[in-house]
Amino acid sequence: MTSSLSIHGLTKRFGDVIAVDHLDLELSPGQIFGLLGPNAAGKSTTIRMLAGIIRPTGGSASVLGLDLVDDIEAIKSHIGYVAQNFALYPELTVAENLAFYSSLYKDASHSRQNALLEQYNLMQFAHRLAGDLSGGYKRRLSIACAISHDPELIFLDEPTAGIDPVTRKELWDMFYVLAETGKTLFVTTHYMEEAERCHRLCFLSQGRRVALGTPDEIKRLPGHMRVYSVTCADDPQMVRALSQLHGVRLINRLGSRTRLVVNETLSHDELVRFLEGWPDTDANAREESINLEEVFISLTGNNQA
Repeated sequence: MTSSLSIHGLTKRFGDVIAVDHLDLELSPGQIFGLLGPNAAGKSTTIRMLAGIIRPTGGSASVLGLDLVDDIEAIKSHIGYVAQNFALYPELTVAENLAFYSSLYKDASHSRQNALLEQYNLMQFAHRLAGDLSGGYKRRLSIACAISHDPELIFLDEPTAGIDPVTRKELWDMFYVLAETGKTLFVTTHYMEEAERCHRLCFLSQGRRVALGTPDEIKRLPGHMRVYSVTCADDPQMVRALSQLHGVRLINRLGSRTRLVVNETLSHDELVRFLEGWPDTDANAREESINLEEVFISLTGNNQA
C-alpha cells in the first residue's frame, strides 16, 4: 500500500447545500497534511466523513487500503480522531480518561497509557480531574486518548485552536514525532503559521479544492500577482482609495506598513504615481514575496480590504 488515504470525487450534500464537492486527495504515510478553508468551506465535514461519523453522498475513498463505506468498522480501529471539542470526562482523572478510551481497543495496553502520559507531559497530572486542567493540557489529553490504540492515520480537527503559541509549538513538535514513525496526520487549521509546518496542503472554498501542493508550491500559484510593501501613515481615506484602484486584489495593513497584492493590470509605475499624491507616504512601493495568508485569501475569494 503506497497511500494511507485515497479520495476520489468525495461529495456530501445536506439537502440543497453541497458541503463537499467532488474532492480528490491522496495522502502518503509519514505525511502531515493540512486542510484549510474559510468557515463553512467543508473541512470538518470532510474529516467527519473520513472518520466514519457521517456517510458521504457520493464518490469513494480508500482509508489504509479499506473501503470507506464497506469497511468502516474495520477502519475505525486503525484511525484516531480529535474533534474540535473532544469529549473528555471532566469528573474523571487524567489517568481514568486515558484508561477509558484505551479500553475501547483491545491492543491499548497499560504500559502504552503510561508511555503516553510521559510523552504528553501528563504524568504529573495523572490524578487530577480532567475538568481542572488548563486548555492546553486538555488538548494534550485529548490527543493522547485519540492515539491510545496506536492508529496509523490520525485526524486532527483544529487541534490547537485557542492554544498559546508555546503550547502550539510543543504540540507540533509531537506531531512531527508521530509522522517520523510513519503515521499520517490529517490536520485542519486556520493558522497560516501551522499551514507552513505541513508537508502538503489543500485549500477548500465552498466545498471545492482550489489549491493543492507543498506550501512553497502553493505560494507560486498566483504567479501573475505581485506584492508591494508601502510605508505610510494611518490614513483610512488613502486605504479606501487604494481599494478602488484597478488591479488591487488585497490590502494587508501591518502597523505602519501596508502590503498590496495586485494583478498585472496595475503596473509599478502606476502605483508609484498614485502614492505620490498622498502625503506622509513612501512612494517606493518595494516588491516583496507573497505569503501563504495572502495566497489563501486570494484563492478562496475573500478579497476585501
